[in-house]
Amino acid sequence: MVGRDESLTEAFRTVKIPQRTGLMRKVLAFMGPGFLISVGYMDPGNWATDLEGGARYGYRLLWVVLLSNLMAILLQTLCVRLGLVTGKDLAQACREHFRKPAAIALWLLCEIAIIACDLAEVIGSAIALQLLFGIPLIIGVAITTFDVLMLLGLAKFGFRKLEAIVITLVATVAGCFMLQMFLAKPNFGMVAQGLLIPSLPDAEAIVISLGIIGATVMPHNLYLHSSIVQTRAHQRTAKGIREAIRYNTWDTIGALGAAFFVNAAILVLAGTVFDGRMDEVRELGDAQKLLKPILGGVASTAFAVALLAAGQSSTITGTLAGQIVMEGFLDWKIAPHTRRIITRLMAVVPAMLIILIYGGHDTTRILTWSQVALSLQLPFAIVPLIFFTSSRKVMRDFVNPLWMTILSVIAASIVIGLNLYLVWERLGPVFLVSILSGVTLFAVWVRFGYKERGKA
Repeated sequence: MVGRDESLTEAFRTVKIPQRTGLMRKVLAFMGPGFLISVGYMDPGNWATDLEGGARYGYRLLWVVLLSNLMAILLQTLCVRLGLVTGKDLAQACREHFRKPAAIALWLLCEIAIIACDLAEVIGSAIALQLLFGIPLIIGVAITTFDVLMLLGLAKFGFRKLEAIVITLVATVAGCFMLQMFLAKPNFGMVAQGLLIPSLPDAEAIVISLGIIGATVMPHNLYLHSSIVQTRAHQRTAKGIREAIRYNTWDTIGALGAAFFVNAAILVLAGTVFDGRMDEVRELGDAQKLLKPILGGVASTAFAVALLAAGQSSTITGTLAGQIVMEGFLDWKIAPHTRRIITRLMAVVPAMLIILIYGGHDTTRILTWSQVALSLQLPFAIVPLIFFTSSRKVMRDFVNPLWMTILSVIAASIVIGLNLYLVWERLGPVFLVSILSGVTLFAVWVRFGYKERGKA
């Protein structure tokens, strides 16, 4: 194992960018990284909160989905800027600017987040296989392991091939929900009202809204996005960097727009079909079964296919993020297939143990706990990201404008604050005080562990 300077070496600057061509060809050349990120915002871990929000309150919490999506776009745009300007992904930046003990601690926290996220995705895929083919959950988990490794193996034929696979899966998810929307025939006037007019009917709606926003930003996505934008061989001049930032920002907005459609469609579908029947929708499988007598077998099958596509695409990007995080924080270079196998096993083994312990039941609770684990790690990814992109020493002439820094701090404060509230609700005040104390001590440790560029 040796050190290296490039992020995701096997794909670094492998996608050529045409210089003298039309706008559309330039847009298509940059399109891709945003869609790999978007799957993290429509993974099975988000489905539970969207289903619950729609089943309990109809379309009235749609504005929460929109708000969370706008905050996600802002934070992912910071990742684009960091990767393109510094030539470092977020993990590499942390390794370079923090002393080794702090960097290792951040790596361990990030690995925990990736395992938690991957756990939800693996279980979601296994549930989909069970709904479609009657395959037991434990066997479904094993199938997703080999399936994802095979798909990732296609990356050796070019990173664009991997992007094409993920974009196809995202299109499959969107297409399935378009079909379900056509069959469900929601009241689009009420949909527009729920989207544009904020409403919180009762205290329970506040908790569900917190869940929707708190589970939006995935920590591993911040590391992943800052790396894969560097797969494009754009010009390294100031003009070339600005152009790359512009096109990648468009890519991010378009891709997360697709993620917004999926999340909004899940909530709208639940609001149309399951309104007032929340007690009957305790598991993702329950939702699929209820769709069949109401909308027909086509809709229920489309739901399961969308769940499988969402789970598979998310596990692909989660495995890729695991490689980026380990190599970035530890400055290790190991064979990509070895790192991907390690990442898979770190998620599959806990998934199998949990399924054996719970007997395949309470999957929604498992998904919820995975989101709690993600929320605990989130501050350790967002805060360094804002710190680096707001530093002129790091970003030079591409430092965030003041308005972007202010909005980023507000968005981060909202997301982190809501996640801490969720911890209070689910784990109790004693646990929250412990977490806050740990975060404070860690912040002090990181501050004194910070080093200037080139200094030990």
